[in-house]
Amino acid sequence: MAVSSIGVGSGLPLDDLLTKLMTAESQPLTLMAQKEASYQAKLTAYGTLSGALSAFQTAMASLGKSSTFENLQTTVADKTILSGTASTKAATGNYQINVSQLAQAHSLSTAGQTSKTALIGSGATTTLTFQFGTISGGTLTDGTYTGATFTQDAKQATGTVTIKNGDNSLQGIRDAVNAANIGVTATLVSNGSAAPDHLVFTSNKTGAVSSMKIDVDGDPALQSLLGYDPAGTQSLKQNSAGQNTQLTVNGFFVDSPTNEVKEAIQGVTLNVSKIGNTTMSIAKDTAAVETSVKAFIKAYNDLTGTIKKLTAYDATTKTGGLLVGDSTARTIQEQLSRTLSASLEGLSNTNMSLPQLGVTVQRDGTLALDSAKLSKMMDTNYNDIAGLFATVGKATDSLINFNGSSSATKAGSYDITVTKLATRAEMTGDVNLNAGSTTIAPNTKMNITLDGISSKISLTEGTYTAKELAAMVQSAINGASEISKAGSKVTATIDSNGFLNLQSDRYGSASKISINSETGTPVSTLLGSVSSGTNGVDVEGTIGGMTATGSGQILSAAKGSDAAGLKIEVVGGTLGSRGKIDFSQGYADRLSKLTDNFIGTDGLIAGNTTSLNSNIKRLTDDADAFKIRLAAIEARYRKQFTALDTLVSSMQSTQNYLTQQLAAIAANSSSSK
Repeated sequence: MAVSSIGVGSGLPLDDLLTKLMTAESQPLTLMAQKEASYQAKLTAYGTLSGALSAFQTAMASLGKSSTFENLQTTVADKTILSGTASTKAATGNYQINVSQLAQAHSLSTAGQTSKTALIGSGATTTLTFQFGTISGGTLTDGTYTGATFTQDAKQATGTVTIKNGDNSLQGIRDAVNAANIGVTATLVSNGSAAPDHLVFTSNKTGAVSSMKIDVDGDPALQSLLGYDPAGTQSLKQNSAGQNTQLTVNGFFVDSPTNEVKEAIQGVTLNVSKIGNTTMSIAKDTAAVETSVKAFIKAYNDLTGTIKKLTAYDATTKTGGLLVGDSTARTIQEQLSRTLSASLEGLSNTNMSLPQLGVTVQRDGTLALDSAKLSKMMDTNYNDIAGLFATVGKATDSLINFNGSSSATKAGSYDITVTKLATRAEMTGDVNLNAGSTTIAPNTKMNITLDGISSKISLTEGTYTAKELAAMVQSAINGASEISKAGSKVTATIDSNGFLNLQSDRYGSASKISINSETGTPVSTLLGSVSSGTNGVDVEGTIGGMTATGSGQILSAAKGSDAAGLKIEVVGGTLGSRGKIDFSQGYADRLSKLTDNFIGTDGLIAGNTTSLNSNIKRLTDDADAFKIRLAAIEARYRKQFTALDTLVSSMQSTQNYLTQQLAAIAANSSSSK
């Protein structure tokens, strides 16, 4: 008969014995679990360290920008009149500002209509052409000009809107204009009169130069409703004139098309909000610099504090941090300390150093700040402080700008030589347009390729002076969707011979212009026998004595040189030696890049984390295999103990039987006497 538990039949403690045997057999599994726990704890520690390094790198990235340490502070007496921001190009000083006029947008409205949705005219397809420019001269009476002139702004693209059958209502025209996204907003206004509904067009840009002229080609009913020529027929009424912001700065008159006035003071942007007088001062933002230096110190100390906690050992309790004795943590700490103590090369001011700035290393490895030293340095060398923390490139030539660098660029001073200046593609006609006016026929279309981008342009019909023609052509080209999306532009001018000149705004060998006729007035009317232009060329020269690569106005240092990755912009000047550029990598920038070696995808921590995860997986696999072995061992022990239990139980039964038989025999023997 089978027993439910081993030892029940024999009375032997076989279950307890089996438990103790399996505990002994399971000892390797316990060791595996302990080792996995230690690996998991180390993974957690690396996660903590990685998080601290990531926070440190974020702080260093901000502190590694030169602008962080070169800010200027503006203070305005009456902030309701204006506010101001200053770039590093601004100069400190005090300014008296008098705002006499605010910029506003040109706005036009139709005569009143009885319905927003009623169809107007026959429904014939109609094209609205919006031109932007300046209205000058003449008199304005009840929203209508007499004797005025309109001069198109060549810098603003001409916009066209197609009104199809079914869209020829006030509401439909509004929706078509807004959908065209041409720089005009159309709205509907009702005034409660017998014909209450008015369609209002408002230029999206403020300023006198953004006033509108609207040509209507198609349905006569829409022509009589929407046509607007400040110098001719005006079906629309002017609600508000396009006007500029006007102000004086220390007595000098300033005129701006927007309420954001840039460069009235070099390097300063004024945001004007009200007419009035106020003062503004520009001073060094020493508070921001001190805050940035303190942020640098705090970020460094926070990181070293985290590393110290993870690697510390308490001799009293004989307990250590999760990374005590860890080579990776030790390497990180050593490299951080070594980077901070290394000298900087390429500084324009070679006397600058962290100790001179008041930043010193304490005995425990943390940084401390002497505010008095920092204050003195800001008074005497404000513009040189950025070099201690950020990547800075300073050229001795004002027409050469630092454009960028790479991790391969070594700090130092590099000579610059320019052998060829970059040029832009241009095309100049051979027809004297000043000899008389030029007429553009209806439906005039031309094909242009600018900087590798091809597009079809439509020229607005009409009779133009040479200057007006140049403005219209420039606006048409720059307004072409393909060209504007690519960010390409041309500048159209009339030269001293009366010839039309088209010039790409892009520099370099990628700058090209060609144009040909499609319909209407031929290209020859504008350019004569000229059909293609002169391509642009790239800048050429050397950086650090080695031939550099030119792309447009950007000159990039040769690969393999100490300056590799250094890029400069040559915006003009002469050929030959152009001085030098001092390139330095400050401590914040260096520490930020160093951190990549620790937390990057191929960094130290990533490698260790991968190794730990691999070890944990191997332990898990080993443990799973060992558990299967343990199950087999337990099954074997249980089978053997079950057999033993059965055998002992059987022997005990035999013993009991024999004992009973012997007792019976003994009893019989006694009774027979």
